[in-house]
Order: sequence, then C-alpha cells, then structure tokens
Amino acid sequence: MASSTFSNTISPTLSTPHSHSPKFSSLRSLHLPTQLKNTHATRRFTISCSSESTNAPKENTPIELRFPAFPTILDINQIRDILPHRFPFLLVDRVIEYNPGVSAVAIKNVTINDNFFPGHFPERPIMPGVLMVEALAQVGGLVMLQPEVGGSRENFFFAGIDKVRFRKPVIAGDTLVMRMTLIKLQKRFGIAKMEGKAFVGGEVVCEGEFLMATGSASE
Repeated sequence: MASSTFSNTISPTLSTPHSHSPKFSSLRSLHLPTQLKNTHATRRFTISCSSESTNAPKENTPIELRFPAFPTILDINQIRDILPHRFPFLLVDRVIEYNPGVSAVAIKNVTINDNFFPGHFPERPIMPGVLMVEALAQVGGLVMLQPEVGGSRENFFFAGIDKVRFRKPVIAGDTLVMRMTLIKLQKRFGIAKMEGKAFVGGEVVCEGEFLMATGSASE
C-alpha cells in the first residue's frame, strides 16, 4: 500500500515543477540578487508514503501565503530624503535592490487613485508613457544622488532620453518594477548615461537610455 501511494503522488508533482509559479519566473527575469532567486525560486512538495492527506500540494495553501514579498531596502521616507520630488510627482514607492552609484530596482504601485487617471483616459485608465519615463528617471536619481558619484540634489536634472520604447500599457492595479543601471559616467562634464527598464509581471513595458546631469562637472 505504501509503495502505490508513493508512486501515485510523486509522478504528477514532479512533472511540472514550475507550472504554477509565474511570480518566480518574473523575479528571475529581473536579475534580482542571488538570495532572492534561491529563497523561493522552486516550489517543493512533501512526499510521504503514510497517507494521501499528507501529500497535499502547495496549491492548497491560500494564495496570499504562496508567493514571497519583495524586500524593502529603502522605504518612502528614505526615498524622500534622497529625492526632491513630492506629491503628486513622486513616482517611486519602494526600493527593493540598491547599489548606490551603480544600479537600483524600485517599485511604483499603480492605483486608480493616481491623479493622472481621470484624464488619461476616463473610459480606459492607462498610465501615461511619459510618466513611466519620469518614474525611471527618478530611480536613476536614487542611483546617482550619492557621494560616491558626486551627485547634487540641488543641481540634478533629467538631461535626455534615447531609444525609448513602450511595449505594453500599464493600468491601475499593476506593480511597475523599474531597474536603472549606470552605463557611463563622465565626471568631467557631470553627465551620467543610464539604461532603464520597467516591468509588469516580468514583462518589459518600457525601456530606454537616459542622460542625467549630475551637477558635479569639474573645471
């Protein structure tokens, strides 16, 4: 009896180990730190020969308990300490990965209460593409407004964009996950070139290259 129970249980659970784990696939596509990849990357099932009931799959776990939460590296108060932006134009809610002077990954929770939705558009609320670009630029500010790169909060500007593409619409209820990475820093001219990508559910919705004036030009 034990052997038949074991065989009946193990075959369906091992055949498709990732078939119910879309959230974890999206974490891997964002290239988040190793500790995040490995902590919950693969769902595991307890295999027991004693009874059918002890072999209940994780799908029986309430959905709110199945998936890991993003970590909080910088909360909104810490973000406000770095960025000069305030309501209604602060478009970063939380930082989940942070390497000052190099890169950052941050979140913008898009809700129907965002003040741009009543006009864009009343019948089909879509986050304006220019605000996705602005949100990415603010994440770039979190990267560059650091002593390591000589950024100045009083003299830091969004200087230009190139190769911007909008892949999919972003709507109320989406979680916009944004990565900004420093590509090149010209301290002599106070210019930083960065690469930015925004994701929803692991899919790229916006990407481009950004120029930032760091306010640290040397004579």
